[in-house]
Amino acid sequence: MVVADIQDDLGTAVAESITSTGGRATYEHLDVASESGWDEVVARTVQRHGALGVLVNNAGIAHPDLIEDTGKELYDRVIAVSQTSVFLGHRAASAALKSSGHGSVVNVSSMFGIVGGFGSAPAYAAAKGAVRTLSKNTAVAWAAEGVRVNSVHPGFIETPTLGDGGRDHLIAATPMGRLGTAEEVSNLIVFLAGPEASFITGGEFVVDGGYTAR
Repeated sequence: MVVADIQDDLGTAVAESITSTGGRATYEHLDVASESGWDEVVARTVQRHGALGVLVNNAGIAHPDLIEDTGKELYDRVIAVSQTSVFLGHRAASAALKSSGHGSVVNVSSMFGIVGGFGSAPAYAAAKGAVRTLSKNTAVAWAAEGVRVNSVHPGFIETPTLGDGGRDHLIAATPMGRLGTAEEVSNLIVFLAGPEASFITGGEFVVDGGYTAR
């Protein structure tokens, strides 16, 4: 496994936690909005590990603003990290995924890529909605070449992205009456990446405690 991020200390710690429990992992610095960065990391991954069979795109920037208060610079940055990064990852890894014979891509979108949410964070919603459709588009394009592409749409998950306040409001908005956990999302990602999901492509899977069912 290759862990890639711009947060070098945290990324290295994740890789080390995997190896300390018997797994195999290395860390690579990657700005997901960088075209050359993607090309370099994919090339090093294939060179070091001999193949690349699974790609998980899990980058995103949240913002609380209404559309009338969202500056273009912020909008462009959110789109670059949350949406364009997925396009760059698909393109950079395409040859390796196809040659693996069992390629699988899991793109982490959001339930707010499906519904309008609270009417705020327009750049985030636009980006995650695009990730949803790009996943389907690439799934169709790559199906005959043995590469599956699916999207995962988390709801309110207990992560630092939620910030320090407002949890009671988010819990109240969730039919199951609690926040989700990172493990509940990662379990789905592992399933979709693996052979048990061999006939699943172009799908979208919500992990939201019932939010989008309303």
